[in-house]
Amino acid sequence: MTRRALVTGASGFIGRHLVRELVRRRWDVRILVHERTLDWPPECEAFQGDITDPPSLEKPLQHVDTVFHLAAALGASQLDRKGFARVNVQGTANLLSAARDQGSARFIHFSSAGVLGRVQAGTTADEGTPCRPQDVYDQTKLEGEQLALNDAAGGPGIVVVRPGWVYGPEDRRTFKLIRAIARKRFLLVTKGKAWQTPVYIDDLIQGVLLCAEKGGSGSTYHLSGPETLTVREIVDSIAEAAGTRIPRFTLPLFPVKVAAWKLDKTFRLFHREAPLTMGKLAFFIHPKPLSSRKARQELGYAPLTDFRTGMTRTISWYRENGWL
Repeated sequence: MTRRALVTGASGFIGRHLVRELVRRRWDVRILVHERTLDWPPECEAFQGDITDPPSLEKPLQHVDTVFHLAAALGASQLDRKGFARVNVQGTANLLSAARDQGSARFIHFSSAGVLGRVQAGTTADEGTPCRPQDVYDQTKLEGEQLALNDAAGGPGIVVVRPGWVYGPEDRRTFKLIRAIARKRFLLVTKGKAWQTPVYIDDLIQGVLLCAEKGGSGSTYHLSGPETLTVREIVDSIAEAAGTRIPRFTLPLFPVKVAAWKLDKTFRLFHREAPLTMGKLAFFIHPKPLSSRKARQELGYAPLTDFRTGMTRTISWYRENGWL
């Protein structure tokens, strides 16, 4: 029997890879299109809609058994708290309600490792680690995942996914860091001791589909890669794959934080994204190492791509496609 999915946020990096893998596995794929239009696989069916507009969700969800909810107002969005909440909280509530009304059996909600805030030094966060989000984006993402989990008892089989630091071909967010390193326009903030768990896009997608197949309703799963690395190790590996080196000199934290705050405030006046913000700085100073033990034990999740291999593939793709 063919399975039918609706994917929100399909124009994003993770969404595009997910859609292609679903099509490859012969799912019947529907895409909720808000503003951006891309060249979707011809097998997909696109529906115009908006998660903040409940009536627009009814038709796309008809006869859909699995919803993959990736749409969100991102951290770099030029929104106030009300704007973030409208999309990340109320939009999620709208989609949950519509999926329940239409009888969808599964709802895979994409959250963020950022909801954890700063993970305590020397520890790796599992799904029971207390959440202490640091900014409005992560606060509203936490509210959205709590809505999903609270709805699990009376709604479809709901699973929350928290990815590690995702990277891979086509990712524009990580590309900014890679480009700066490749062009020797990068200096590390502090000594880069914060731990992160990068996950290659192919491994993440495999984990997400395992969540759809086997994840327990009301469960949260961390999906990270096979390694826990310091930021210094990450940027050194990027430099090696790009054929360059990172200067040993590092920038002190306090003046960089001041600059990030001022730049963000200034660029927001012109409704533009600043080159440096506190949100972007968080990757370098807020440890977020995730444990995927639960996903391994319950789902059989087994990420295979080490960071050096995955980054080499990623940079090769950027070069082959004229990004670098």
